[in-house]
Order: sequence, then C-alpha cells, then structure tokens
Amino acid sequence: MHLWRNRLAALLCLLSGGPVAGDEPRPRFPEREHLHYAIEWRLFTAGSARLDWTSGPHGVDTQLLIQSAGLVSALYRVNNRYAAHADDALCTASTFLTAEEGRRRRETRVTFERSSATADYLERDTVRDATVLAKQIETPPCVMDVIGALYRLRGLHLPVGQATELPVSDGKKAVMARLEAQQKETLKTPAGEFATVRYEAFLFNDVLYKRSGRVFIWITDDGRRLPVQVQIRLQFHIGTITAQLEKYET
Repeated sequence: MHLWRNRLAALLCLLSGGPVAGDEPRPRFPEREHLHYAIEWRLFTAGSARLDWTSGPHGVDTQLLIQSAGLVSALYRVNNRYAAHADDALCTASTFLTAEEGRRRRETRVTFERSSATADYLERDTVRDATVLAKQIETPPCVMDVIGALYRLRGLHLPVGQATELPVSDGKKAVMARLEAQQKETLKTPAGEFATVRYEAFLFNDVLYKRSGRVFIWITDDGRRLPVQVQIRLQFHIGTITAQLEKYET
C-alpha cells in the first residue's frame, strides 16, 4: 500500500502545438490560488491534497501538501510537503520535499541553475542523518518540475487531437515529456460538474519514472483552466489513484 505515496506526491501535483520556449511569459492566474483535493485509491478514501499558488514580482511559489486518511493512514501514515520556486516563465529554480511516510523521514532538495544548465539533487535520511543520494545532471536552460509543467499546461489551449512536449525534471532525470489533448469530457467532482479536456502526460514507462503506468489530467474548458481531476493508473496490483477537486479558493 505504501507504493502510492511517492508517485502521487510527485505527480499531483503534474503537469503548444510544438515545444514550448523557455522564456515565454507565464500563464495568467490569480495572484493567489488554493486547490483542495480528495484522494481515492481502490474505492477507499486515501487522503487529501492542497495545492497553493502565489505569484509576485520575484516569480512564482507553489506548495503541495499531501496527507493520508482513513484506512491508508492507519496502515501507513503519509504527511508530505513539497515546495517549488520558479521564475516568471515557470522555469523552476528550486524544489524542496519533506516526506514523512510511515517511519521513513526524508528531505530532498533540488537546485536548478539556468546559467550552467544543471540540476543538483540532494536527498537525506533525517532519521539516520545520512545522505541517500547526491548527484548533478544536465538539463535544458529552462526546465520545469511537475507542478510547473501542470501550470504551463493550464496556460496552453492545446486543441483536442494535438500533442506537445515540455522540458520536465525531478532532479534525477530530465526529459522532454509528451502531452496529448485527447478528448472533451463532462466530469463531476465534489466541487461540481465541469466541461473539461482530458490530457495524458507521458511520464511513466521509463520516461521520467521507470514504473509502468499512465497519468491523466482533466482541465476545465474555460478561462479558469482548473485541474479538476488527476488520475494515475498503475499496474493491477497497485491500482488507480484519483485526486478530485473539492474546493477552489482565490
């Protein structure tokens, strides 16, 4: 059951007729935005998530909080906090993850340097006070973490049937991730009924993540471009994880 937590923390947070230039202005969103989600796994209430966006004169800050609930929390408590800072073009400058998962405690910091086109990754076990992994990789000069890629996708109006690519990195690997606008759907969530476009982000199957799986994102087909549902479909023995919008605040 613990297998869901890292991927969801990285992806909920997820995710242009052609590659996107790194220095395009960021999409227009409110100065502050708060998105609340209910997380379901195998028909059980698995937890909740809150995604916060704050923009200002020095760029954009996003924060994601994921907490387990119910049966999942009783078996394997999760309390993960993820923060990212990006410039005006949504090129990520840094990310920081504090992960509390069962007895496991990790802190992961990634620093992206546009001038050298590199990313420095440092993961530490705070229980043992030990470094788990430290590495540097090459990246495009402008690269996005998965949350930055999600906001960039929201700012695009990719027609159904078309695809594009975005430069995405988790600090351990940098890829050009394919995004497809697949079809229009009417979707009902705890926040209401929405006309949406369903997108698929190709991040699994040894693209950004080795695990086999698929990621789908439903974004409202209106000016708000709200990500009202994110679904991660993993192998049968793990199953499907769905995050649905409960509340939207500005």
